[in-house]
Amino acid sequence: MPAPIFLAQCESTNEEILKFLNDSREVIQAVYTFNQTKGKGQYGNSWECAENLNLAFTLALPAHLETRDHLFNFRTAMLLADFLAIMTKNAVEIKWPNDIIIKNKKIAGILTEKKTVLGVTYFIIGIGLNILQENFGDLPKAGSILTQTGLKLNPTDIAESLFAYLTEHLRHEISAELIFENINRQLFRKEMVSVFETGGVRQNGIIKKVDEEGFLWVELENEGLQKFYNKEIDLLY
Repeated sequence: MPAPIFLAQCESTNEEILKFLNDSREVIQAVYTFNQTKGKGQYGNSWECAENLNLAFTLALPAHLETRDHLFNFRTAMLLADFLAIMTKNAVEIKWPNDIIIKNKKIAGILTEKKTVLGVTYFIIGIGLNILQENFGDLPKAGSILTQTGLKLNPTDIAESLFAYLTEHLRHEISAELIFENINRQLFRKEMVSVFETGGVRQNGIIKKVDEEGFLWVELENEGLQKFYNKEIDLLY
């Protein structure tokens, strides 16, 4: 198994990893940095990575597994949540569709893409993980492993352990039923009254579940039970 490649600085690990891929259909590769200058988030958003405090990590996996794209996204979220629960000994939740929460603060986000390099199609898994950052300025919903658990973990150790954990688990397929059983068990604010915004209107609602098509089902006080895809509804807490 190759070791993850450390980069002293880069614009985006999701872009840099493409330089290290070859025509092998079996090799899993990863790159990481603690100084990413133009990180990519989901749906065109950016991901801020404080220098030497946080981890920007990307893993490329040949996409020969019979896994639908949205299932792969949720499986990655499930694995990252499980990994962080092991590392921190804290409860970790998943905020639909792909944010990782500890004690009500977002400490990690995931961007999954599919790209073809030299005739091989890969799942590209980008992970931004806040490790040692303490000041988040105008981002009140953000936190880090340090702020949420008090643990000062070594970023290099986390990067290498994360690579080993993902590599081991992503080699094996699991059923969609098991993926969503786990996602729904760890779903942030499930069965709790929360404030949502949809169509420019704010109202209370209760998250019920994520279904196997990736839709979030919410019981809204005005419209009743509705399903939403990402960006169609915003959980304001």
